[in-house]
Amino acid sequence: MSIIYDDLTKWSFATIFLSMLFYWTSIAFPTLKLFWQIAKFNVIVSNLILFVSISGRWLEIKHFPLSNLYESLMFLTWCMTFTTVILDHKIKSSLIGGLISPLATFTMAFATLVLPNNMQKATALVPALKSNWLVMHVSVMMISYAVLMVGTLLSILYLVLNQYQMFQVNNQTPKVKNMVPISASYAENKIQLLENIDNLSYRTIGLGFPLLTLGIISGAVWANEAWGSYWSWDPKETWALVTWLVFASYLHVRINRSWSSKQSAILASIGFIVVWICYLGVNFLGQGLHSYGWLQ
Repeated sequence: MSIIYDDLTKWSFATIFLSMLFYWTSIAFPTLKLFWQIAKFNVIVSNLILFVSISGRWLEIKHFPLSNLYESLMFLTWCMTFTTVILDHKIKSSLIGGLISPLATFTMAFATLVLPNNMQKATALVPALKSNWLVMHVSVMMISYAVLMVGTLLSILYLVLNQYQMFQVNNQTPKVKNMVPISASYAENKIQLLENIDNLSYRTIGLGFPLLTLGIISGAVWANEAWGSYWSWDPKETWALVTWLVFASYLHVRINRSWSSKQSAILASIGFIVVWICYLGVNFLGQGLHSYGWLQ
């Protein structure tokens, strides 16, 4: 079975890499719609392959495959590709896929090419993970990471385009506009393009934040069940709180219209770094209650 999983992973990596190339080509040549269609097809295929691989691993090891770094990276990539498929369908622009697919490709490459083979193998759960809370807590946290990463990437894109074009979008209206398709011709309607990206980033982060909150709460309940304490201030928990505070601050300034779009986008962009530190960075320390199954 491991040979089948290896083959599926290779095919998934190949298709997501191809989708990235075709997304970028469609951005460079917006009039050629065929490249965008090929990119969308590849990302859908990659998502389906990952779904089959994760499901098969689940059936084989008899528990949801989120017990080590490799498995969580695979699930994170699946979440990102699924988000790409949804946004592609809603927004109808190759810009979204061109933004997310490089991150998904990097995640897959790190999982398959950097992590040693022994970390890619399915292992038995440690006693602390043998709980029904595993699916509830870890899966919700991973989904929130993926959604927040997409939202913060959109904020980074907003800052790049805003700086390049020297436009400033006024953020005095708290109401999120009905999303209109982002034009394939990025040289046209630049102000509207920036507004759409800013609103999409806001909506995406607004979706990821409740998931992050739910994940932290479920983790606290599970921690009390497993270790007798709701909060232990280990590195993972501390950075989860920092992440929550960053995005709570972002939503606060957006709702109260106290900052401009550029200022709030800078704060969201900081959130991109914070999310990666929370998810991956603290695991390099090899310390704390969340160090099992990760980098040692």
